Amino acid sequence: MKALINLLVVLLITFTLTSCEAIGDIFKTGVWTGVILVVGVIVLVIWLLSRAFGGGRR
Repeated sequence: MKALINLLVVLLITFTLTSCEAIGDIFKTGVWTGVILVVGVIVLVIWLLSRAFGGGRR
C-alpha cells in the first residue's frame, strides 16, 4: 500500500511539473544559498578584522 502511495506521488509530480520548472527551482535555491553564504563570509571577515585591529576596544 505504501509503495502504491509513493508511486502516485511520483506520478503526480511528474505530470504537474515540467523539467524546466524543476531545474529552474533548483537553480533559484542554489543562487540564494550562495548569496547567503557569501554575505555571511564577508560579515565574518569584517568582524574578525575589526577585532584584530582594535575595532572592539574602547
